[in-house]
Amino acid sequence: MTGQNPDRPRAGAVKQITSHSNPLVKEIKGLVGMRKHRTQSGLFVAEGLKLATDALDAGWSVRYLALGPDVRDNDRAQQAAARARAKGALILEMPTQILSAITRRDNPQMVVGVYEQKLLAPQDIRPEGTHVWIALDHVRDPGNLGTIIRTADAVGASGVILVGETTDPFAVEAVRATMGSLFHVPLVKMSREDFKSFAGKWPGTVAGTHLKGEEDYREVEYLSPTLLLMGNEQAGLPDDMAETCNELLRIPQLGQADSLNLAVATAVMLFEIQRPRLKL
Repeated sequence: MTGQNPDRPRAGAVKQITSHSNPLVKEIKGLVGMRKHRTQSGLFVAEGLKLATDALDAGWSVRYLALGPDVRDNDRAQQAAARARAKGALILEMPTQILSAITRRDNPQMVVGVYEQKLLAPQDIRPEGTHVWIALDHVRDPGNLGTIIRTADAVGASGVILVGETTDPFAVEAVRATMGSLFHVPLVKMSREDFKSFAGKWPGTVAGTHLKGEEDYREVEYLSPTLLLMGNEQAGLPDDMAETCNELLRIPQLGQADSLNLAVATAVMLFEIQRPRLKL
């Protein structure tokens, strides 16, 4: 029987971290920097007191909560630490220099959490009523993905489906862009073939924007539940994926731009789909 690693405190403990070479520091840095570490461990990093509070409020499992010296007298931060500790999280107190090295930022957040990833199983999607789901085909940019998750939260969408080879929704850049909405919007992963089968059984409108779209997105009736399918940043929606839609739409533009940013186009579509419920 091996002895306990002295650098790894027991669950619910508080440990002072003073060295960049501490195994816990290396572990968290690996989660920030490498997708394979996030995939293998099922963990990810989220920065900031707001996100720590959002995660705790939403019932996500927290593994570690790292605190910088600037929050020692911050009541909200200490309350978050107490709640995380009560759930079995390790509380790591460390200097700003180590937090900066972990997050790769000169002015790091003074609260950095490590959480367990959470994905909804495809079979658990139950399209009904006024539900709106967003499917993203091969989305590549973590900032775009995070912004779309945040927008999905804002319009009350039911979740986001990641189709095919996509950027990691648990990458630090994506998590930052969600501004905490990651903890409120269910995520699902599917292959393209599985999505085609899934979309073929969708009971309402399956809408997508496409260069071949002939209808103005403002002039169609979106039958609930609605599934919005968006292509990736470079190639848009490929023809075989467009065939899964029963509404191919266009967003009219003025000026010389040949397309909209993916996150912007998705936001435009979502607010139109939800317009009757948002009372805009």
